[in-house]
Amino acid sequence: MQVLNNADFLTLWENGHRLHPLDRGLLAIRASLADGSIEPIVDWPIGRRNRALAEIRLLYFGPKLEGWMSCDECGEKLQFAVDCRAIAETPESSSSGTVDCNGGVFRLPTSRDLASILEEQDEHVAALRLLERCAMEKHAGEAARSWPSDEVEAIAERMALADPLAEIALEFVCPSCQRSSEEILDLPGFLWSEIETRAKRLLMEVHTLASAYGWAEAALLGMSDIRRTTYLQMVTA
Repeated sequence: MQVLNNADFLTLWENGHRLHPLDRGLLAIRASLADGSIEPIVDWPIGRRNRALAEIRLLYFGPKLEGWMSCDECGEKLQFAVDCRAIAETPESSSSGTVDCNGGVFRLPTSRDLASILEEQDEHVAALRLLERCAMEKHAGEAARSWPSDEVEAIAERMALADPLAEIALEFVCPSCQRSSEEILDLPGFLWSEIETRAKRLLMEVHTLASAYGWAEAALLGMSDIRRTTYLQMVTA
């Protein structure tokens, strides 16, 4: 991973402004790849994508990811904290990129697969469509609704074991009503909200200093953070 300078960071935010959250995460990874790889990121297993997003989060915002959600039962605000180092250091998924189950072979789901089911409102149907897309042998071309339910569960469990970062589950117990719940961390969406916040802050700093000194945007973005912050303090003193 490479650290983007301020100008590149703003370009990343600008290019992803109108994209779907799923595509924004892939854009952030592509912009941060240091080796110039042309391998299609959209075909990476989801766990590999999430690991890369965690590495990007570490580069720009540090290890501690904090947020909150509301309890579905009583509306209580529930806070959470995730250490992105634990995600980034999780071992790679199955080296083969496939899982075997009851005579069938399935590849691990990718961002391309997720994009294909975005419009599906029923979570169960979406999960079945995902399995259909990933079937390579035995079930290839078959409708997943016709598969035995115990086999569907077994396939899903094998995939989860092979790619543990595909879904990052957060467990909650509401202190008010004691309701237990589990939520999946939307890492691409969470990271992009932080990218957007930082980009807008940079633009506000540029606006403030350009208004005070008449300096060009490129010169202001090229300053070190500590120098720009010091000028801001003098302007607002």
